[in-house]
Amino acid sequence: MTADSNPAVAYGPDAPTEQELRLLGDLKGKRLLELGCGAGGAAVAFARAGASVTAVDASAAHLKNARALADRAEVRVEWHEGDLADLAFLRADSVDVVFSAHAVGEVDDIGRVFRQVHRVLRPHGAFVFSYDHPLALCVAREAVSADREKPPELALGGVELRRSYFDDTPVVLEGSDGPVKVYPRTISSVFMGLNRAGFRVEVLLEPAPPGTAEQPLLPPTIVWRARKEGA
Repeated sequence: MTADSNPAVAYGPDAPTEQELRLLGDLKGKRLLELGCGAGGAAVAFARAGASVTAVDASAAHLKNARALADRAEVRVEWHEGDLADLAFLRADSVDVVFSAHAVGEVDDIGRVFRQVHRVLRPHGAFVFSYDHPLALCVAREAVSADREKPPELALGGVELRRSYFDDTPVVLEGSDGPVKVYPRTISSVFMGLNRAGFRVEVLLEPAPPGTAEQPLLPPTIVWRARKEGA
């Protein structure tokens, strides 16, 4: 492997990188599809690692920034504006790896995404993706006490359960570009959705935020690697 075969691409805002998790394998000469590429940082890193990259995002503004980033890095990426499940422009069995970091959680019909990813992946190709951990969406930090003589129990305030783990109504989070609607799902429902679409789950990770001084109460991100089975 080359030094860049596991690029430092993060699996989320508070998640480890591909250099640490090593879920994608050697990308040199592979055809990689990224779903929800944002401003293009991961797609460009994958291209520099030797992959032939196609990237999809619903935001024209994101793709404009991504194209500029790729031009500066002098790498070629094929950019497509559209929904994460609108993959009709790709032939069946034409992609080696599909990657998505914190994007599939924003899709209402995740089953359609799984079916489309299965269609475009080559047999035994890997689908590696992450999103907000469903347990993290159930809780919120309470405000730090203003009473200096009575500090909060935790440095960042206590934790309050705000919703049921089984509540699948959308949640609006504050993202870097403004409010983002995400769709909470139980871990078992995602597992079953992958199974129905023809995937075999190989890896399920609930990593702690990197560089945290104290042990976190809940994982902020969940990461999956599933392998296409069948044709």
